[in-house]
Amino acid sequence: MLLRRLKFIGWLAALLVIVLGGSYLFAPQWLMQADLKREAMAAHLEKQAIQAGDTHWIYYEGGEGPTIVLLHGFAEDKDIWLKTAKLLTPHFHLIIPDLPGWGESSRDANGSHDIDAQAARFDAFVQALRLQGFILAGHSTGGAVAGVYASEHPEHVAALALVDAFGLKSEHSAFTGNVEASPFVFDDRAGYQRAAAQLFVQPPNPPGRFIDVLIERNRRDRAFIERQFASLREPAQALAVQNRLGQLGMPVLGLWCHDDKVIDNSALDSLRNGLTASVAISASTLTGCSHLPIVEKPEQTAQILTGFALSH
Repeated sequence: MLLRRLKFIGWLAALLVIVLGGSYLFAPQWLMQADLKREAMAAHLEKQAIQAGDTHWIYYEGGEGPTIVLLHGFAEDKDIWLKTAKLLTPHFHLIIPDLPGWGESSRDANGSHDIDAQAARFDAFVQALRLQGFILAGHSTGGAVAGVYASEHPEHVAALALVDAFGLKSEHSAFTGNVEASPFVFDDRAGYQRAAAQLFVQPPNPPGRFIDVLIERNRRDRAFIERQFASLREPAQALAVQNRLGQLGMPVLGLWCHDDKVIDNSALDSLRNGLTASVAISASTLTGCSHLPIVEKPEQTAQILTGFALSH
């Protein structure tokens, strides 16, 4: 009987190896999706959907406490927040949407997805969920959307956190360079590694077939990425938050990586100097990360966001 059980366990183990190996070789996207589901479950987040205006929104929601809405950056989606979100849900009610055009939310192929258009769509999302008095945090271009929205709808935003945000005056921004040199487009594994070297101080090292999935996704979305990237190079977009800083009266946090290679941390000085009406200004700089502290430094990012949220 024992021998039969051992043989059965051996066959199961062999079958599992074959299934996982076959999935890795021929359908690595399944394994990637399974891992993201695991991360979402660990963060106590559930996927939700809602129609707001002309956009079908997909978003994560979970946790209890004051509400924080987290917006992702350019060519990213809601999953980029998972590591930080896991540390926030014990204290806060989180809402993390895919911004229109990215992730699983709908995309208007012929419409604009610049900062102003996204802020208008986000207003429809806020109204659909009937959100009031929430804390709004945005990373990169999501920070620009958050800043523009907060300036136009201050009655809804209790406090604003900008994380390595686009839309501020800085000494260097990858958004002002050529598309070919940007960290948002790549055609092969070498190109992915070059992009990752800009986004991270210590780039992650995912399995090769996972990188291939990211490359294929990037190629599929290339036309959309390039079109949106070009629109963000317009002066009004590049300074979308800078030109509205005087309208921000709520508490504002600026959080930057010291070694951000995408949006130089000189933008943090522009933020502090321009907030002439804010009732409270906080600024924090993290070391050991580039443009993605929410991935490279989730513990420190969550700690700073928590302290800011609880104090306001």
